[in-house]
Amino acid sequence: MISLAAPVAQYRAHAHVVQAAIARVLESGQYILGREVAAFERAFAEYCGASHAVGVASGTDALILALRALDIGPGDEVVTVSHTAIATVAAILATGAVPVLIDVDSYMTLDASAIDAAITPRTKALIAVHLYGQPADLHAILASARRHGIPVIEDCAQAAGARCGSRRVGSIGNIGCFSFYPTKNLGAVGDGGLVLTADAKIAARVRRLGQYGWDDDRKTHEIGVNSRLDPIQAAVLQAKLAHLDADNARRAAIARRYEAGLAGLPLTTPGTRPGAAHAFHLYVITSAHRDGLMKHLLDHQIGCAVHYPLPAHRQCGYRERAVSPRDGLPVTERLCKQILSLPMYPELADAEVDQVIATVRSFFTT
Repeated sequence: MISLAAPVAQYRAHAHVVQAAIARVLESGQYILGREVAAFERAFAEYCGASHAVGVASGTDALILALRALDIGPGDEVVTVSHTAIATVAAILATGAVPVLIDVDSYMTLDASAIDAAITPRTKALIAVHLYGQPADLHAILASARRHGIPVIEDCAQAAGARCGSRRVGSIGNIGCFSFYPTKNLGAVGDGGLVLTADAKIAARVRRLGQYGWDDDRKTHEIGVNSRLDPIQAAVLQAKLAHLDADNARRAAIARRYEAGLAGLPLTTPGTRPGAAHAFHLYVITSAHRDGLMKHLLDHQIGCAVHYPLPAHRQCGYRERAVSPRDGLPVTERLCKQILSLPMYPELADAEVDQVIATVRSFFTT
């Protein structure tokens, strides 16, 4: 079977450096924070072109701590999209704030033209999700946010290495939040996350909030949590960071092969926003024949999935607490019935890509 994702293939591709990194941590005897975490924070900040990076336990924690560092809490509103991994909206709710959900554009990222109508006096931030590795329209989003005087958090969980113009995502808004879940473009061998910012005060507060509210004197200055990037994960991530651009280039090559091979079929392949560099965490097509195509692929041992079958505004426990427009979210509603993710990871061989293409084509020609 051709897998949808293959973190073990990623490990095998970099096994030597990953094993050496793990052994280095084990031999050091420093198993919480320490040199490995600090070294990865510096390396990732430099890679993204940002001043400060703070490792945390997960991508969800990165969002929660970023929101808390902006003093967002009960009674506040945060604008974001409904078409996203549920963690985006869960993080807003975890602070006690209210998610205000808007629609997406033709690139399946936040529709900047819908921002103004969603803003109220209670709006305290906006989360722009770079979904599937596609950069959101940050130029327009930041322009709207500045007009209203609200900060922008970039949810970069699926977009490590992507660019808007010459700048990497995560370094453009006020705060960037990353996930290092094993299937991500830069994946750990467990969970992990990171907050990126140019603001030293925000970085210091995220670091404090992620360790009980302590400062260096181990006295609490506010209520915090325990959310620390594990040094083994940090060492693995730093070892793999050197290969991220090459891995993303391979993802882009696979995407081009899919686009050429699927041309002419009654489906839409993912475009790339002009001036942007897509990270292709996922390769997501849309088709009115999605359900039949999905069954056909699975019957032929081709991994595929729907990211995501239910948008946040239709999820139990979320729909009751989120706000969405009276006229609905028509693009989001259409997409959840049509999207389908095809296999995408750097270790996918050209012959396997061609097999996926041939299987998709056979569905429409038989």
